[in-house]
Amino acid sequence: MREVAFIKQNKEKWLSFENAIFNNNFKDPDELASNYIQLINDLAYAQTYYPKSKVITYLNQLAAKAFQKIYKTKRQDTNRIIGFWKTEVPLICYQYRKFIYVAFIIFFAFTFIGAISAANDGEFVRSILGDDYVDMTLENIEAGDPVAVYKSGSNWGSFIGITINNLRVGIIAFVLGVFLGIGTLYIMFKNCIMLGSFQYFFYEKQVFWESVRGIWIHGAMEIFAIVIECAAGLILGASILFPATYSRYTSFKLGAKTGIKILISTFPFTFFAGFLEGFITRYSNTMPNWLSVGIILITLSIISFYYLVYPYKVQKQITQTPVPLTT
Repeated sequence: MREVAFIKQNKEKWLSFENAIFNNNFKDPDELASNYIQLINDLAYAQTYYPKSKVITYLNQLAAKAFQKIYKTKRQDTNRIIGFWKTEVPLICYQYRKFIYVAFIIFFAFTFIGAISAANDGEFVRSILGDDYVDMTLENIEAGDPVAVYKSGSNWGSFIGITINNLRVGIIAFVLGVFLGIGTLYIMFKNCIMLGSFQYFFYEKQVFWESVRGIWIHGAMEIFAIVIECAAGLILGASILFPATYSRYTSFKLGAKTGIKILISTFPFTFFAGFLEGFITRYSNTMPNWLSVGIILITLSIISFYYLVYPYKVQKQITQTPVPLTT
């Protein structure tokens, strides 16, 4: 795209955002969050394709003023790691929240299909999990410890192996979004069918509660993180399908950059879920109910707050606490 066309295409959007910044005219929080992130994307695009253009100076100045207004500071926090999780990711999650909601709807739908399939076909669980795994689980149930599988291996060995596997699943779920999101949906379908059928299997054997208080000690964060990673994959796919005013290639690059940031944000939760599975879940059958339920609720609350509630709080802070600019 020629520079003149680029400026003409985005001029009205920039002026509208500039007016909102300088006049405290924040009528639409959604528009403010979207325009701010788009401004940064436009700046990156201009720096790449028009490195000597004056438009870079203009966008830099506008971005700097916007940053002062939004984060109530005259210069960027030197600790970019904290800023990444504290402000950047929440703003991205707010802008792309519909993808997160859709990912959860798909997750529950696919999991329900897995449970219904297991309920109507006695061999379905074996076809999904394999005879060896099902037979081993049956032996554990008869021995009075339905989730004894989590006791196999050492603490550290389980933690490292499980964490690496979960990171691999999340990365694959995101990367396969490049196939118009279909690859991501396949990963979701495969894992949700497994989860739904597995949980129904325990229900059928009348040890559902024992499985819940074991599996979901680590599963609350682990599964939630995978859903968020799948949302990132859907964003990647949508960037190819719906480029809006950008070229398809540019839209893809922006979608990939956004998706990678969301993907990276899940890694700490995945690590902690692996730690719980390696060190804590193995004791679920001996710990009191209040402790296992407490761990499940606390971990689920933390990750739910970060991805579903905190983005709204950050956005609200941006739009309702403007700070006068200084020259």
